[in-house]
Amino acid sequence: MRKRAVYFILLFNAFIFVMMSLSGIFSTREPVLQMLLFLRYGAQYGPRVDAGDWFRLITALFVHGGILHILFNSYALYYFGLIVEDIYGTEKFLFSYFFTGVIGNIATHIFYHDTISVGASGAIFGLIGVLFAAGLRKDTPFFMRPVTGASLLPIILINVVYGFLPGTNINNAAHLGGFLTGMLLGYTMKPFSWKRRALWKAIAILTVLLVALSYAFLIKQIPEIDEAIRRFRAG
Repeated sequence: MRKRAVYFILLFNAFIFVMMSLSGIFSTREPVLQMLLFLRYGAQYGPRVDAGDWFRLITALFVHGGILHILFNSYALYYFGLIVEDIYGTEKFLFSYFFTGVIGNIATHIFYHDTISVGASGAIFGLIGVLFAAGLRKDTPFFMRPVTGASLLPIILINVVYGFLPGTNINNAAHLGGFLTGMLLGYTMKPFSWKRRALWKAIAILTVLLVALSYAFLIKQIPEIDEAIRRFRAG
């Protein structure tokens, strides 16, 4: 049962990326067409969220903006995701990943409202926040020290500082929103504790159902977006 969730997310990310690549999204030089294609696959865009597309706060977590973007995020998710899933279990991992990712995307909605936003980095920083805060707990086992607390400071500081450099085009709102939310979870969730397993299973099931519902709403919009793409190409 363990680690299955990390692998599934990685595979689904790869599937979405392949579909986007086949659509020509990364090769088109038309900004409007590229925006429409990103929206077709679930990208977040403030005005669309304002118009009722709340589900884009979730679907955007599976969308990536290029090969380097998905490779970096996939490596980070594989590394930190497996650690979190081993320590907290699949149910807490799923909740932590999507909850911190959505909070990161809400921060994006506030600070980068009129920008197309994609990627899982808010959720990945959420996992880093969980592990960082776990190192601050007194009941954290000593053998977790190399992957929690102060041992993560170099990675955190490098990414935050790099994100503020001009021209990097990095979404620090998602990073910081996800990280701070992850810290809250990491400080409140006890490592290697399987109490209230039934409750966490219910939360995990609801989380997966919410993701599925988000894609149901997105799929319902695809014909409308495809029509807009056809009109743009024809005109």
